[in-house]
Amino acid sequence: MRRSPKVAEVLPVLYLRGLSTGDFKEALGALLGEKASGLSASSIARMKSSWEKEYRSFRQRDLSGEDYVYVWADGVHFRVRMEDDRLCTLVLLGVRHDGSKELIAVEDGYRESAESWASVLRDLKRRGLQAPALAIGDGALGLWRAIRDVWPETREQRC
Repeated sequence: MRRSPKVAEVLPVLYLRGLSTGDFKEALGALLGEKASGLSASSIARMKSSWEKEYRSFRQRDLSGEDYVYVWADGVHFRVRMEDDRLCTLVLLGVRHDGSKELIAVEDGYRESAESWASVLRDLKRRGLQAPALAIGDGALGLWRAIRDVWPETREQRC
């Protein structure tokens, strides 16, 4: 049985899709039912502010105690907020010795350029992240150049 999404799961998606705060009420009602359509614009603005604080905290956290055996890296291209059609979201997922997975980074990038990936990796290294034994990614050449530059000891594997 499929569960219905919660407001907290749907609102960030609506925002990413370019809906203005004032359009959320109608969209939530259509997606989640009439009871969900009662959120005011100020409530949505408060939730958005809260997410932004959480994201800033996520992007500034200390990573020196983290030990990832390997990481998966990929650039995700969305067809939303298309001010520049070459922007993408760079995502890094880490895997620990026990097999547990954790989101390490979610950052804007220009295409999947070496400089965009290197900027993400250098920031993670600056915050204490040690080089993983293995990095896994697709054929995006920018990723591999950045890894060789920032974590030269990390082995590479194409997925």
